[in-house]
Amino acid sequence: MDKQYESSTNEIRAQQKWASENTYSLENNPGLPFTIDTPPPTVSGSLHIGHIFSYTQTDIIARYKRMNGFSVFYPFGFDDNGLPTERYVEKKREIRPTDMPRSEFIKICLEESHAVEKTFVHLWQRMGLSANFDSCYSTISDLARKISQESFITLYKKGFIYRKHEPALYCTACRTSVAQAELDDAQKPSFFNDIVFKDAQGNDLIIGTTRPELLPSCVALIFNPKDERYLHLRGKQATVPLFGHHVPILEDEKVDIEKGTGLVMCCTFGDKTDIEWYKKFKLPYKQSIGLDGRWAADTGFLAGLKVEQARTQVIEKLREAGLLLRQVALNHSVNVHERCKKEIEFVALEQWFVSILDHKQQFLDMADQINWYPGFMKARYRDWVEHLGWDWCISRQRFFGIPFPAWHCKKCKHIILADIAQLPVDPQEVAYKGACEKCGSSEVVPDTDVMDTWNTSSISPYICFAVYSSLRLSTSSDLASYGGQASHSTKKPTPSSLSLVEGSLFDNPEVNTFIPMSMRPQAHDIIRTWAFDTIVKSWMHHESIPWKSIVISGHVLADSKEKISKSKDNSPLVPENLLKTYPADVVRYWTATGSLGQDVAFSENQLKIGLRLMTKMWNAFWFTKEHVGLLKSHTKPAQVGDINEWLLHSVSHTFESYTKYFEQQEFGLALQQIERFFWHDFCDNYLELVKNQLFNPQEYDAQQVESTRWTLYNVGLRILQMYAPYMPHLTETIYGHLYTQHEKIKSIHQTKFNHVQQLYVFAQTADIMERIIALTANVRKVKTEKQLSLKTPLESLTVYTNDENLRDHVKKHDQLIRGITQAKVIHYKVENIEISELEQQDELWHARLNY
Repeated sequence: MDKQYESSTNEIRAQQKWASENTYSLENNPGLPFTIDTPPPTVSGSLHIGHIFSYTQTDIIARYKRMNGFSVFYPFGFDDNGLPTERYVEKKREIRPTDMPRSEFIKICLEESHAVEKTFVHLWQRMGLSANFDSCYSTISDLARKISQESFITLYKKGFIYRKHEPALYCTACRTSVAQAELDDAQKPSFFNDIVFKDAQGNDLIIGTTRPELLPSCVALIFNPKDERYLHLRGKQATVPLFGHHVPILEDEKVDIEKGTGLVMCCTFGDKTDIEWYKKFKLPYKQSIGLDGRWAADTGFLAGLKVEQARTQVIEKLREAGLLLRQVALNHSVNVHERCKKEIEFVALEQWFVSILDHKQQFLDMADQINWYPGFMKARYRDWVEHLGWDWCISRQRFFGIPFPAWHCKKCKHIILADIAQLPVDPQEVAYKGACEKCGSSEVVPDTDVMDTWNTSSISPYICFAVYSSLRLSTSSDLASYGGQASHSTKKPTPSSLSLVEGSLFDNPEVNTFIPMSMRPQAHDIIRTWAFDTIVKSWMHHESIPWKSIVISGHVLADSKEKISKSKDNSPLVPENLLKTYPADVVRYWTATGSLGQDVAFSENQLKIGLRLMTKMWNAFWFTKEHVGLLKSHTKPAQVGDINEWLLHSVSHTFESYTKYFEQQEFGLALQQIERFFWHDFCDNYLELVKNQLFNPQEYDAQQVESTRWTLYNVGLRILQMYAPYMPHLTETIYGHLYTQHEKIKSIHQTKFNHVQQLYVFAQTADIMERIIALTANVRKVKTEKQLSLKTPLESLTVYTNDENLRDHVKKHDQLIRGITQAKVIHYKVENIEISELEQQDELWHARLNY
């Protein structure tokens, strides 16, 4: 054991050891299963410090559970299908999917996503994540595609999925429909414009609007039936300015009498209310905005323009015609697509939807069956569910994603679904063989949309089940019960190679023994997407919660108090560069100081504290190594002595608190418990108390010295165990130097808490030792104030106390106190004295030094 810890070398050694010995595999960690539904990071370039923060917190919990006797299934996934991967590939390769065959673009996306996955795994391994990297899955793999398509078919047959030509949220920048959960609110500057319409008699009708560019899509004017100003217009028509078409004047109580002029225009579509009126009054659909974000050819002078250009043109034309009465500047909230931050439009398309609005109460009830950490995050979930206004649109008009396993009859519009045995299938690449089963027509065309990426992520527990099953059965020759292929190879089948082609995963009875999974860790910003969508799918498939607990992490904030994100320019803390400056265990230590669900600013000061801890731990165990090496027996001595009883009592109390907080997922508070014990009790006090005994064993009873060595050994091992989830490389290295020659278990991370040390309660002894520690601390303080070395010998030490009983107890430890204080003789007196300025006082002791 070198005198100084060299982190980079020892981290590599530890990682190589874990890989070669399969330290974290299921077979090497038997016990009750603890299954983790790990977030699959989006494969779109690189990871940032926020990923390091949240994923390391998950790993801390996984390591604790493993050492607590559980067989931890900790799979890792990669969310590499859908829009994020497309945008990454377009930017990196400087290509557009519309400029090449679809199959060629998909091939490029697969190449790039697989390359990124390798870099992700390398970084996670550098950080010491104990995930089952032999069970990684990809959301674009054959396995995930098969399960996702089977889920779609199953829920369609159950009536939870439907297809409809329906107005939907649409991003013209990304050229795809989006779900309500993918929207953000943004404040945008605009103008409230008062525009002149005309009634049948040529009278002015004033409309206030922020979107005059939608005039060609105006299909009605509407007023509140309680607004007496407009009752005379009931049943009449109005003429739309600039475009000249006539629209009906209708009435509806949704119109706010106090807002604007109280007379509004309904366009297809400006907002959600327009859609409601469109359906209620069966209005015509007049589309102005094309899917490319440009105005359609039939919009006259606006054709080919984008939003801002069209708005400017309309305002200029209205002003020239004297039809713009006034403009009032304002800032208003608009919906933007969370990925590109562009304003959302509304267009009508044939779309696939998951029916959620009819089942809100079930989703609220499900949340009450799940343990939320922290608890207040459930309120955020409930608020989202209660305010949902749309069914979940799962159609995306993109290229790289999981296709809907469906074909459509052009003649009768009948939907033809693939057989389960065909999955995974791409209808655009596999022509439907045969005629329409309903009308006999041969004009059958493929569905050209792909699924929302959340539609696949939301079934991650089922993907995990398939992966878990493949691992458990990897040595078996029969995978048929899981719909798999028999494997006679000694090499385990990877999840991407395991082809689920027989039977239905969702009908497999063993799913009910796997789901609910033990834990879902995730960040708070995707409660409305990943958490909610997974709860939806689990209820629809099996009326079950997807996991027993959900653990919500916060975000890492930049100096501007914004979330650090790879899509922003405020992320200078590239993990690879950070790991060149600080050891992985130090970065992990920083992540553990964050509280669940709370955003934190990145703190280099916490990294420096972690560095000091690493140095202190190495020094402390370097000090103990030769003494525990002299231990003759690992059997607990019949009498360990008061000082050792105190330490055993203290570490037992610490471990109880540590465990209590971990069971509440409060790993930060658990860390505080071990920190206090290690720094204060173990280093500052115990090592100082026994130092003289260890270095001058001839002056002490041999059994007493042996008891101290036994205590050092066992308490040191408990310290390593408690720090192991946080600092796995350091603790593994120390364990290898001090313990592997004595312990049967090769890795600290495979030791179990309940096999190392019992809980010891020595309350009375602990109380006396606390008094002695206070006394010796008092003497050290006096020496320091007198500018004396702590090693300065004392001719005599006189100790005064008012408590005769306390004096008698303390005198029994005279040799110990003399060893610590370097006093040749100690006089104990019970009396009240006046304290001079040369003397030090606390609640119990006065001390006078003679040197």
